[in-house]
Amino acid sequence: MTRRVVAVGVAFGAAALIAPLLVQPAATQYDPSQKPIAAVTRQGPPKGPVPRLPNGMVDLMDATWVGGGPVQDIEGQGGLKKGELQEIMLPWAKALMATRDETQEPHNACLPMGVPRATPFPYRFVQNYTHKPPTHMFILQEGNIHSYRQIFMDGRTHPPDLDPTWYGHSIGWWEKDTLVIDTVGYNDKFWFDRRGHPHSEQLHTIERWTRLNLGQMENRVTIDDPGAYARPFTVTFMATTTPGDELLEYICQENNQYGVQTIPEYRGPTFGGSPR
Repeated sequence: MTRRVVAVGVAFGAAALIAPLLVQPAATQYDPSQKPIAAVTRQGPPKGPVPRLPNGMVDLMDATWVGGGPVQDIEGQGGLKKGELQEIMLPWAKALMATRDETQEPHNACLPMGVPRATPFPYRFVQNYTHKPPTHMFILQEGNIHSYRQIFMDGRTHPPDLDPTWYGHSIGWWEKDTLVIDTVGYNDKFWFDRRGHPHSEQLHTIERWTRLNLGQMENRVTIDDPGAYARPFTVTFMATTTPGDELLEYICQENNQYGVQTIPEYRGPTFGGSPR
């Protein structure tokens, strides 16, 4: 008799615990009024006028963006003819590119993609518009090992002596509704695309970001690198936004064995916290 009472009590207690679990998901079930992400993406960028901040400036912060730079091919994606860069590439750069294939690119080892490269992952602009005049602009990137770019908007010039870095030293300003970003001080490690177009530490980029409407933004980039190309060239890319997107966690830093094994120039005693 005692066992039956205990068994009934246990069964009742378990049911009491399970019942809320059975009911709770109903409040978090899929809402049929919300379209699946794939359906939203197929609709293309949202339509509407350019959003603006209370002070009248173009608002770049209301969305995350994808695109706006090359991934596979800076020529084809940037509006150039195939082989156009080969015609102006200096001999040493041409010879270097001939030795490269996409399995060797630094981004495979979780290294930054540089400028004007883009990833398939979103990024977000952060405007410091409460200061008058604005002092900084940041570009937060999900798919570039959670890195960021800092653009000084306070009227300063580039320092005379810069240590080469992946993203360089950026200053910026507004030309009407276009954000202009002027960058120097790059290292020569990143590739312009997966084809392996190279550059030197003399690289100088000027990006012109123009939001065309609610869902599209043009990035027109002038690339001047006298160390690798006989003359400057300009490429144009389109960035788009998808409603509801947010930056998510992206892990691509330590113990990336794929990059370690395929990029000989980065081999050494340690890499990313793991032996090579």
